[in-house]
Amino acid sequence: MPSEDELLAIAERAARTAGEELLSHWGKGSTAVGTKSSPTDPVSEADLAAERAIRDVLARERPEDAVLGEEGGEQGALSRSHDSLRWVVDPLDGTVNFLYGLPMFAVSVACEDGRGTVAGVVLDPVREECFAATRAGPALLNGDPIEARRPHHLSETLVATGFAYDPGVRAAQAVVLTHVLPAARDIRRGGAAALDLCWCACGRVDAYFERGLRAWDFAAGALICIRAGLSVRRLPSRALPDGAARLPDGLVVAPPALIDELEALVAESPQ
Repeated sequence: MPSEDELLAIAERAARTAGEELLSHWGKGSTAVGTKSSPTDPVSEADLAAERAIRDVLARERPEDAVLGEEGGEQGALSRSHDSLRWVVDPLDGTVNFLYGLPMFAVSVACEDGRGTVAGVVLDPVREECFAATRAGPALLNGDPIEARRPHHLSETLVATGFAYDPGVRAAQAVVLTHVLPAARDIRRGGAAALDLCWCACGRVDAYFERGLRAWDFAAGALICIRAGLSVRRLPSRALPDGAARLPDGLVVAPPALIDELEALVAESPQ
């Protein structure tokens, strides 16, 4: 089995290849070619081209491994074998930002085994920032170690979040914000979960929570947060009071001293 550093190098090569593909479409009128979970959840030509670029790299370098991609679905499967690996890829996290010309989007490539994520890369091609980590190594930004900020109180904490595509779930998430906003320094909504996680890891925000994430949204970013000294917990799904919908599961990320307090606020069911 390759070392963690070897897998990280493959992840970075795949991410950079996809980043080059995205920049070739960036600012040139790329448009949505379809939608996924709802009319507000688009997929673009750039998404599809970038995922093809990632899969081409992985097919050359790790042809026996499984791949799970946002656009192309799953190829192969992760077994319990020690040598079994799966690549979890988001070719364009922040598609809506990309389509609107907002410079906050990223490529996320992670490699996992039966115990979780082994190596992960999140590439911001516009800023030329490459966030990376392995299971046993430090969190890095362009090769330099990074650490999360450690505010002492939630009132000093800048919290990033995001919203689901379903209107009913969004309405419930708005209620959750009424619990968090009075307790925190402020809220930020960037529109790209992988970058929210990495910005938390390098101290541009202090904490993060979001529901409705898929594996490709956080596989790399969550590992980077953990290696930067943050606590990462799963949020279980919860039924909404009307019984017609559920708040999906998600993540909450914060400095260890604040994770319990933030989790308690965001885990409450809207009443």
